[in-house]
Amino acid sequence: MQPLIDNARTFGQRPEEFAKLAEGQSPQVLFITCSDSRVVPALITGARPGELFELRTAGNIVPPYASQHPTSEAATIEYAVEVLGVRDIVVCGHSHCGAVGALVRGDDLTAVPAVRDWLAHATPRPAGAAEDPEVAEGVQAHVLTQLLRLRSYACIERKLAQGQLGLHAWYYEVHTGAVRAHRPQTDTFEAL
Repeated sequence: MQPLIDNARTFGQRPEEFAKLAEGQSPQVLFITCSDSRVVPALITGARPGELFELRTAGNIVPPYASQHPTSEAATIEYAVEVLGVRDIVVCGHSHCGAVGALVRGDDLTAVPAVRDWLAHATPRPAGAAEDPEVAEGVQAHVLTQLLRLRSYACIERKLAQGQLGLHAWYYEVHTGAVRAHRPQTDTFEAL
């Protein structure tokens, strides 16, 4: 913890670098990814403060849209699209994902009921080899499922129909730093 505290103490000593941020934000991209500490969107993309609007969830899950009981995730997505006017949404899964790995392996999650219930939103259960520690196949299929889920949000559907929004599926390898993007033409994830 101490290195984090030390950095936080010196971070605010450059106010000239941050003054413009007080004027507001206008990110062009909503970046939806896992809450895993090894996945750092700004590091992966090189984004500066104000350039990415981030949504981090266990397993980068996009829950179903429910207007009667809206979720924080749905509110974040709606705000990014309708208020901030993001032009692109990236759903980025990653290798060695504990959430997707648990789903692929069919782990018993009774000891963590909130996690179990959250992961229930990941249906259908991702395919993949249970013995693969990277869970690459499972994560990639899962990311594509989350993109399909996004399309069920009214604000997303409308912006897509108007040609005002792009959806992107990425796969980040935590062990190499490589990023692969889904290519719909070949239905494969290829290096950016």
